[in-house]
Amino acid sequence: MNIMKLLFLCLLAALCGAWGTTTTTSNDRIQDLRKLREVLKELRTVNRSLQNSEQMLSIPPQDLEDCCCVSALQCYRDSMKVHLNVTESKQKKLYNSLKHSYTIRSLNFCNSGNTATTVPACDSYPKEKARDFLKRLESLIQRAVSNLTKN
Repeated sequence: MNIMKLLFLCLLAALCGAWGTTTTTSNDRIQDLRKLREVLKELRTVNRSLQNSEQMLSIPPQDLEDCCCVSALQCYRDSMKVHLNVTESKQKKLYNSLKHSYTIRSLNFCNSGNTATTVPACDSYPKEKARDFLKRLESLIQRAVSNLTKN
C-alpha cells in the first residue's frame, strides 16, 4: 500500500511539474505579446512625429535570417541612440522598450542552435530616411508578433 501511495505521489509531482512548465511558457508568450504591442504603439507615435524628417539612418535588410533578428534589433537601437533624439519622451520610451528583455526574447527565433551567425556591422547597411527606418523596424516587430501568435 505504501508503494502505491509513493508511486501516486511521484506521478502527481511529475504531472504538476509538466503543467507548471506549460503555464510558464504561456505566460512568457503573453508578456512578450503585450510588450510587442506596446512597442508597435510607441513606434506609430514616433513615426507620426518624424514624418517629415530627412534624417538618414542605417537600416538592416527586410529579409533577415532568423538568427540575425536580435542583432538587427541592436542595430535599430544603436541607430536611434546616435541619430534620433532619445531624450525626447516618445523616442526614449520606444528606445527603452526595444531594450526590454521581453522584446529581445521575442525576436530570438534562431531555431538552428547556431547562434554564431555572421551579421554585418550596423553601419554597413544602407542609409534611408527615418520614416523608412521606422517602417522596417515595425516590420521586424510584426514578424515577432506573427511568430508568437502562430506557435
